[in-house]
Amino acid sequence: MSDRPLSDVRAILFDTFGTVVDWRGSLIGELSAWGAARGITADWAGLIDAWRGAYAPSMDRVRRGELPWTILDDLHRATLERLVIQFGITGLGEAELDWINRGWHRLKPWSDSVAGLTRLKQHFIIAPLSNGNVSLLLNMAKAAGIPWDMICATELFGHYKPDPETYLGAAKLLGLAPQQVMMAAAHNGDLAAARACGLRTAFFARPTEYGPHQVRDFVADAPWDVIAADIEDLATRLGC
Repeated sequence: MSDRPLSDVRAILFDTFGTVVDWRGSLIGELSAWGAARGITADWAGLIDAWRGAYAPSMDRVRRGELPWTILDDLHRATLERLVIQFGITGLGEAELDWINRGWHRLKPWSDSVAGLTRLKQHFIIAPLSNGNVSLLLNMAKAAGIPWDMICATELFGHYKPDPETYLGAAKLLGLAPQQVMMAAAHNGDLAAARACGLRTAFFARPTEYGPHQVRDFVADAPWDVIAADIEDLATRLGC
């Protein structure tokens, strides 16, 4: 925990997948209904878990230089094409694959997200700092009613979190010193990387993010600047 006053904070950046939106529940629900309407029987939950499981490894390939800079939509699509074969899902054309891939643009927020962000927006600049690309995050916000002031995607910096260029680049883009920016996330690792760059930190758990496969981030594992129950509680603790 920093000894700097939280009154210095001017902007709050939010991790998005799992922190603001329920990626797993959204995608499983949508694909289950879509498949049932078309007579497609598949292990949609297994596919979604495998899809998310490839998230970090695919970004690591970019980070190591095995791939040129590639936006998350394209990384997701490459993984999806492999997984539909792995899970034995046949008969999908380009339009169907594109629609499934864009499910990440249609994720639903957690129940506290929009109300909490709306309160915080009255006092702070609020934006995602997410590995999602700009169009993904913009479409998600429009679909879910998320009231961002701007879209701060790591695409803008040509780096994926937790590279320091993302946290420092966001602060620079906002015209703020790192200590004037707070990173809010349900992932301790994200906050550790942000803190190492001088940002303030806020944690709240999303214990059902990974469903029965959740193995970490049930509680804060460090004395972050704010530890809250959810985004509405974060707003309360910050005086909103």
